[in-house]
Amino acid sequence: MSLPDVVTASRKTGPVTISLGAQRRFWLKVATADNVEGCWLWTAATVRGYGVINIGGKVTYAHRVAYELWRGPIPDGLDIDHLCRTPRCVNAWHMEPVTRAENRRRAPISGQAKVHAAKTHCINGHALTPDNLIRFTNPKFGRQCRRCHRERSRASEARRREVVSR
Repeated sequence: MSLPDVVTASRKTGPVTISLGAQRRFWLKVATADNVEGCWLWTAATVRGYGVINIGGKVTYAHRVAYELWRGPIPDGLDIDHLCRTPRCVNAWHMEPVTRAENRRRAPISGQAKVHAAKTHCINGHALTPDNLIRFTNPKFGRQCRRCHRERSRASEARRREVVSR
């Protein structure tokens, strides 16, 4: 396949032009699989696990460059989701433009969130069923046992009334 002379790729801070020389430099940093189904791994610099390349004096995510070289412009306001769940992959057929919210929803859970998500009962032994869960919009609070929350609220209210009645 022949490369186009110049491609204009979008960045969150504005468009960047990818010259033929930059495209060749890009592909020298990719370990391609034998077929389209496999991941094409970025072998150069990474930031938080994602490949990066300097194009036109600007550091750009490699997967975004690959998507635009092979598939076309990324629609404004959308992120690129790695369907293969491999951040170093630059195979454009493993990517899909999605909203930030959808990208986060699809992200695999790990670390402490994974530990809490696996819990079936609260610390007091109440089952964490959908009807006994409170889900908070603030991720700091996550989810709580509804029954324990109710008991804590009642105890707090009783203490407040006791202080006020004195």
